[in-house]
Amino acid sequence: MTTAPTTSTTPSASGVLGSITPALLAWLATRVTAAGHDTVTTLAPYTLEPLATLPVSSPKVVTEAFLTAREAQRAWAARPARDRAAVLLRFHDLVLDRQDAALDLMQAENGKPRRDAFLEITDIAATARYYARMGPSLLKPRRRSGTIPGLTRTRELHHPKGVIAVISPWNYPLSMAAGDTIAALMAGNAVVQKPDTQTALTALWAHELLAEAGLPAGVWQLVVGSGSSIGPALMAGADYVMFTGSTATGRSIARDAGERLIGASLELGGKNPMLVLADADLDQAVEGAIRACFPSAGQLCVSIERLYVHDSLYDEFTTRFAARTRELTLGAGFDYGYDVGSLTNPAQLSTVTAHVDDAVATGATVLAGGRARPDLGPLFYEPTILTGVTSDAVCYRAETFGPLVSVYPYSTDEEAIALANDTEYGLNASVWTTSPRHGRQVAAQIHAGTVNINEAFAAAWGSLDAPMGGMGDSGLGRRHGADGLLKYTEAQTIAHQRLHPIAPARGMDHDTFAKAITTGLRLLKRTRLR
Repeated sequence: MTTAPTTSTTPSASGVLGSITPALLAWLATRVTAAGHDTVTTLAPYTLEPLATLPVSSPKVVTEAFLTAREAQRAWAARPARDRAAVLLRFHDLVLDRQDAALDLMQAENGKPRRDAFLEITDIAATARYYARMGPSLLKPRRRSGTIPGLTRTRELHHPKGVIAVISPWNYPLSMAAGDTIAALMAGNAVVQKPDTQTALTALWAHELLAEAGLPAGVWQLVVGSGSSIGPALMAGADYVMFTGSTATGRSIARDAGERLIGASLELGGKNPMLVLADADLDQAVEGAIRACFPSAGQLCVSIERLYVHDSLYDEFTTRFAARTRELTLGAGFDYGYDVGSLTNPAQLSTVTAHVDDAVATGATVLAGGRARPDLGPLFYEPTILTGVTSDAVCYRAETFGPLVSVYPYSTDEEAIALANDTEYGLNASVWTTSPRHGRQVAAQIHAGTVNINEAFAAAWGSLDAPMGGMGDSGLGRRHGADGLLKYTEAQTIAHQRLHPIAPARGMDHDTFAKAITTGLRLLKRTRLR
């Protein structure tokens, strides 16, 4: 592969790029699968200055990308699973070794603080290592119980689906771009991916590192363009679709996938609750709420937007939570000096502002934040806590996807559980208690795909051996764990009948055969063989 330009240690004059050089940005742009002369220019959230100019892929180019990927996939799938795993392990090391460039890219494209960008580095390294270690075992043929013990030999195989379309969002540009792709590749598939244009550079960086790690050309291809332009071509070429984004778009993809009778995995919106139970440790719960509500300026599908606190703790909790929130530092810097960064685009700023203003107009009180900070940059908004939010407010039910949380009191566990479940969504939840048993009892009654006890979301998300995904309007399917790999495969059963067919013996009438089978079924139940 072509060698990428190196990064400079001196920040650019504008401060937009950190240590990323314009030469590197231009080189990454050339890695898009595209043709023609149409381009799109992205803006840096910290300043809204131009960041990168990317070629736009046409529908025809997307179709050609699938043809190329399908050809490359055959050879990739033919390689032993351990060979594919070795590529992922080399990628793991490269991500850790080259993390500074990725951190700068994520900050430049997304506007998040460095500490939140670093979590994406750890996430992708861990995901690559997990599937490299577990993938060969999960994919190997397995013996299954046959129809007749001793006579029916049954095996389960898993074949790659073919070419996977991955459509990834802008809020976690490395985790969402590379995480799902890693599992699809480990399963022996090729991938044609449309990252969000705003954060395509980070996806392209990961693509080049995987190529350096040994991924063959054509197996993972990146296309850039709007969903309205190239979305139909993505759906037409895919054997399976992995989408992370809005519930509205997810519904549309599910309908299209249903028409083609292909599978789809969809991680969609959330209005996630956090419950502070009566026996919670207040110090831990306050710090936990900070980690739950404001990472990446709240632009996180599993972050908390509804916070329910027991009556006995409510006054002290809200006082301490508001004070702690006011201490958070906001700013743009390519170091670990800031707690909260910028929103990513003007639309998110408009949504956050509208939700806060509407809530206040319908009776809510601002305990902390509640205002934009143009003095820090065009898209900064203070971490905001509201109380007294009524059901008339838009943010009572709608996802804000920003640094906004509403806090409510409750009296009993039953009330808290009912409030937590009063939503169409069901992605993530958080429960705080000093009693593990109490926490597990409450957690099991919350309608959410993941529930964390004494943690915001990192415990469940980071438990890569367990499935992660949503219920209700939060989506279909799961990532992580065995589910996150095997969903990219077609399961096949091969049953070999030996010695005697499953039919009456020669000369045996069907009445005798039925009685023999009945006796056999009773014997199997009694002997617990099956």
